Amino acid sequence: MQSSQPPHQPTPPFNFPAARRLREALGMAHGHVAYGMRASYGLAYVTADTIASWERGLSAPTSAELTALAATLWCSPGDLMGAARTLREHRLARGLAPEDVAREAGVEIQSYLRMEETGTWRGNERQSAALARVLALSAADFVTVTGRADALAELLRSAVTTRWQGYVRPVAKLLPVEKRHVEGALRQMHEDYQSRMTRTLSWGGGAGSDASGEAGRDFLERILEHFWSLVRGGRG
Repeated sequence: MQSSQPPHQPTPPFNFPAARRLREALGMAHGHVAYGMRASYGLAYVTADTIASWERGLSAPTSAELTALAATLWCSPGDLMGAARTLREHRLARGLAPEDVAREAGVEIQSYLRMEETGTWRGNERQSAALARVLALSAADFVTVTGRADALAELLRSAVTTRWQGYVRPVAKLLPVEKRHVEGALRQMHEDYQSRMTRTLSWGGGAGSDASGEAGRDFLERILEHFWSLVRGGRG
């Protein structure tokens, strides 16, 4: 099947059962959808077989085809997508052009496109907050799509094992969350981690030491999960 998508652009995650349900709810056959995409969006290569293949999960539409399909089915692109995994996919799910996001975030379009391509966000705190707002990103989604998860996890591990106060600002700079929420989360996580270590060490002996190490490793491995549970709903 011919594709209008540039080769370096991956196809977005496609929820093919949703596409089928939406088409059937409108009483449209595969051919009706294909005709609409050809007539309104110039996708001359799209046929009834193309639509059927997408709905069976045998192939997936490109971003341009997904946008046309969503318009033909009277829904948003996000209704036809699986869970967005990247900055670009979150933008597509919102039905926004790169220029719209760049303008709202206050960055140059070429800079934004580079960040979207590399998965590394280089905006400042104000721009980060604007990006999260325009794409309706949770703090966890923001950190994931901007490539900051590993850096955040490392800061959090240091915060709970040493003096957490020194990590409030570095953590706050990585994500669009008010500093007071970060401060509260770090304080609670530090207390939880130190309490866990103290309890297991109090068992005494070698077994207690082993248990302490295991409890500490488990907490540190799940550090992001603990953090998000504490800051959920506290995005600034």
